[in-house]
Amino acid sequence: MKVLATTRLPGPAWDELADVELVEGDWPESLSRPRPGVEALVVTNETVDSAVLELLPDLRLVANFAVGYDRIDVAACAARGVAVTNTPGVLDAATAELAVGLMLAARRRIAEGDRLVRDGRWSTRWAEGPFLGRQLGGATLGLVGMGRTGSAVAGRAAALGMRVLFNRRRDTADPARRSLDDLLREADVVSLHVPLTPETEGLLSRGRLRLLRDGATLVNTSRGAVVDEDALVDELVAGRISAGLDVFVHEPRVPERLLGLPNVVLTPHLGSATVETRAAMARIVVDNILAAERGERLLTEVIRPER
Repeated sequence: MKVLATTRLPGPAWDELADVELVEGDWPESLSRPRPGVEALVVTNETVDSAVLELLPDLRLVANFAVGYDRIDVAACAARGVAVTNTPGVLDAATAELAVGLMLAARRRIAEGDRLVRDGRWSTRWAEGPFLGRQLGGATLGLVGMGRTGSAVAGRAAALGMRVLFNRRRDTADPARRSLDDLLREADVVSLHVPLTPETEGLLSRGRLRLLRDGATLVNTSRGAVVDEDALVDELVAGRISAGLDVFVHEPRVPERLLGLPNVVLTPHLGSATVETRAAMARIVVDNILAAERGERLLTEVIRPER
């Protein structure tokens, strides 16, 4: 099976593919001409729309090296008989670790302290402050989304002594469940773990961000567009809340007003960025391609087109 990929995936599984071509240059501009014969496309969250599909007339599979597939037009793929797969189930621990790391970094002002030391501004008069952070132990964590990753965060947060609340669409009698608005009012730390869909885009609107208590921390390792980014920037500039942000609306661009703020920790979409996790994700991508080549059922099919 001829494979076109936007990058070489990490780990040993990638070498099991016999016929792979890497795209050179920016996507999708680098795909400037029709590419007959390409049957599998491997993307790392790049856009796959009708224009891309038109240039790949023999495509059978889009294998996404990520869990979220909001940048893939699944309806257009289904209409052309193209299957779409993703890599669920192996990112949960890594993303949960990063979420907790961002909580610690933002609440304990770790990145700010690092800059202070590097700039030679460390004073021995530490007890006089005002370089004080806030503990996670004893704080209330509000999880927006309680799937695999949210549950993994909950377990780690409980181990740190946090009180855990959550919001999800499915009804449950669990006393820790809250409406979204009540959760935002009650939590000291809010961590987002929902996919980007038409229902969740802009879920944390300007009005909902104002529900956060003064001194609260927002952590986002899901998708940037789940939050009204302009409204969030305004809240951070005002200094009312802090944040740990791994995702942004127009990646890799980050709102310029965030860059000089001491109360926000910024990371470049590192949720799955561990050696172990990325290798496991590549294993899933390769296994899906090999299954398609053999005409077998795909392992992690997002859509199964009519054939």
